[in-house]
Order: sequence, then structure tokens, then C-alpha cells
Amino acid sequence: MKPAPDGLAAALLASGSDAIIATDRNGNVTFWNPGAERIFGFSCIEATGQSLDFIIPENLKARHWDGYRHTMTTGESRYGAGDLLSVPALTKSGTRISVEFTIVMLRDERGQPDGTIAVLRDVTKNFAEKLALRRELAELRRTASQI
Repeated sequence: MKPAPDGLAAALLASGSDAIIATDRNGNVTFWNPGAERIFGFSCIEATGQSLDFIIPENLKARHWDGYRHTMTTGESRYGAGDLLSVPALTKSGTRISVEFTIVMLRDERGQPDGTIAVLRDVTKNFAEKLALRRELAELRRTASQI
């Protein structure tokens, strides 16, 4: 593997396009990049040190934390191999958005799970377009079956 070009990591972390969020073992934010600020509306100062609860819809918190604890216990996540997870999330204004993300495990010096890095993208517009197309297709099928 070739070494990364100088400045690559800093440029990625400072990017405003995708959200990059790091958490500790307990699910508290340790890194919040400009992309996270843009997508979620919370500043780095507001987000850092907080539990991820502030961006997780209430009805999904139990499932999220079950998965997070499982990942911290086993060191394995089905979303760490490039598979995308699509979930709703909350912005500072309380607006529900759709995000897709992958995670990377952070490990301590013994190789044990120590947190995560998530790379998230706001796909709200695409999700709404797909939903509208599905509804339109269902209506066309319903209409065609009545003819």
C-alpha cells in the first residue's frame, strides 16, 4: 500500500461534505467535523462530549444502543465492511433526516474495541424521491388492475 499523500487525513477530517463522527467506548462524541456541523446543525463544541442520543430519534434509541453495546463487546459490526446502513436521524432543529453510514472500529493498545468512527451522508432528498416513485408505481399498478 502506498503512503497517503501529505495532508490527506487533515483534508478529509476538515471536509464539509460528509459527516465524520468519532465516539468513545460509551458512545460519547469525541470528534465532530464540519460535515457533521452542516448536516446536523450542532457545532463541534455542542456535540463533543455528548452521548449520540441527541441525533437518534427516540423510537430508535433502544435498538441503536443494543447494537452499539454488541459492537463494543464483540468488536464486530455488520456495517464495518463497507455495507451501508440507512437510518433516520435528528438535526438541531428537530427535523428528521435520512442518513447512510459506515463505521470503522477504534481499538485500544490491546486491540479491544474502544469506540467508532462513522462516516455519514445526508440522503434525505434521495430517500424522498425513491419513496415518491414507489408510491407513484403502486398507484399506477392499482389503476392498471382496475382496468
